Amino acid sequence: MPASARIWDYWLGGHDNYLVDREAGDAWERIQPEIRTFARQSRRFLARSVRYLAGEAGMRQFLDIGAGLPAEQNTHEVAHELGPESKIVYLDNDPLVIALTRALLAGGVSGTGSVNYLDADLRDVEWVISGARRTLDFAEPIAVMFMGVLGHVVDFEAARAIVAEVMDAVPSGSHLAICDGTDTDAAARKASEKYAETGAVAYNLRSPEQMARYFGGLQLVEPGLVPVNRWRPDSAESGATESVDRYGGVARKP
Repeated sequence: MPASARIWDYWLGGHDNYLVDREAGDAWERIQPEIRTFARQSRRFLARSVRYLAGEAGMRQFLDIGAGLPAEQNTHEVAHELGPESKIVYLDNDPLVIALTRALLAGGVSGTGSVNYLDADLRDVEWVISGARRTLDFAEPIAVMFMGVLGHVVDFEAARAIVAEVMDAVPSGSHLAICDGTDTDAAARKASEKYAETGAVAYNLRSPEQMARYFGGLQLVEPGLVPVNRWRPDSAESGATESVDRYGGVARKP
């Protein structure tokens, strides 16, 4: 059965995927040819948002929920560039993700910070929080990240409740960063439907209006919830004016 983490690895040019994943990825790409570009843009958003969080926002604790397979500019690598003492917890429940993350961390990390991982389902928020407490100090601000994972929760209200419950557990000054696919493009909607027909865990696209509700009660930082390529693009990046069907945003808990 294809898995989203391995398909994304394939789209990003990685090698930690199987034939079934490449076939599913190719099928999606035939419907939405831009998907590889969008995958790269999503990864760049992750790096830029972590750079903002570790830099301007001063975050030194990160909870990356649904981390996916290791790739370039992983959360801990970007965070440790600006805050070597940063603590990072990765969470996923894909066996291959867990195995490769364990292998990545076996070589140690730079700086004085720590990096750990949790084998957990994001829908079990109580377990997520209790596991994260073993590494992170919940009396201090935490950057919570949901990068391309909330669509695995079928019901939108259930997904929103997960985000709200996690953010309720972290203190004032914490931040929320989200990146996800939207239903703004007909090709993306069709590709998502065909993907579900493969027997893989379906990925449910949301509207930008729905995504905005994830940030309820929080203070969105500029430029708000926007297509990922328009969120604080680096000067050297191209395509910042193009419209993509993946949105991202970062917000602070008052």
